[in-house]
Amino acid sequence: MTRRLAIVAALALMALAGCASPTPPSTSDSTAQLPVPGGMQDPAVIPSAASGSAPACDPLASLRPGGPLPGPGAMPAGSAMAAIAQRGRLIVGVDQNTYLFGFRNAATGEIEGFDIDIAKAVAAAIFGTAQGHIQLVAITSAQRIPYVSTGKVDLVAETMTMNCARWQQVDFSSQYYEAGQRVLVAAGSKATSIDQLGGQKVCAAAGSTSIANIAAAKSKPIPVSVPDWTDCLVLLQQGQVAAISTDDTILAGLQKQDPYTKLVGPPFTSEPYGMAIAKDHPDLVRFVNGVLESLRADGGWAAIYARWLGSPVPAPPAATYQAGS
Repeated sequence: MTRRLAIVAALALMALAGCASPTPPSTSDSTAQLPVPGGMQDPAVIPSAASGSAPACDPLASLRPGGPLPGPGAMPAGSAMAAIAQRGRLIVGVDQNTYLFGFRNAATGEIEGFDIDIAKAVAAAIFGTAQGHIQLVAITSAQRIPYVSTGKVDLVAETMTMNCARWQQVDFSSQYYEAGQRVLVAAGSKATSIDQLGGQKVCAAAGSTSIANIAAAKSKPIPVSVPDWTDCLVLLQQGQVAAISTDDTILAGLQKQDPYTKLVGPPFTSEPYGMAIAKDHPDLVRFVNGVLESLRADGGWAAIYARWLGSPVPAPPAATYQAGS
């Protein structure tokens, strides 16, 4: 292959990763010659934070709201919310590759989805409206904890599972969504669950709990990690991995983008979503939990669910709070 053709091939792969266009699964046996996404690990290295190794805790238990929410424009002096109000915008780490939850609308260029609307509700509680007062920062799964811990973002709303290992590094809001890990395979695959994928490559995003769950599966699949979920879809389309395994919410979005795939097997984990917030801002955690309480009570959560995920609309996850908080 000439240098010119090699460059064209690489650009074509990048374009595919950006839009995840539906294509029939590859039947090629020459996977070693196919381009791979930057940052791909095969097999994946599983960090301790992803594996969930930490002192036992109740991963759903957050801090109780500190009473009635202050009105927009009236944040308590010296609070994290007052600092955000003075800045003029809430900065939120989000995904731009997870269809229905956090994705970039190709027609408008805007990032939208279930997680985005939840974050906008927090901005609206501080400013009276989210319009012009929220800055969305597109990050990968692996960047979620570093970005919120170092103050690059005020919070992360990105299909983020709460577990005891992550609680050691960040705080979480109360649960706002319940997902479960499943498997996405090519339409012609005979696999019916993670149990049929022993010794085969299964893809997930680096920094996710999903990659650790793949590694821990009794059937012993080979975990392969990449920066973004669209990278996993490209690898599946090319036949470089046998499956993708992560939260059913993320897989449903990938399946909508490629009709040559199918979801198989029941959920084999519980994945409660919470918004991540730096440990030095407990007042912001309590404030966010107050916003979530309002969304549960006034139908706001149900409206967000119906907008993005359709009907029937389930009851929102109940809040759990730490004893004595």
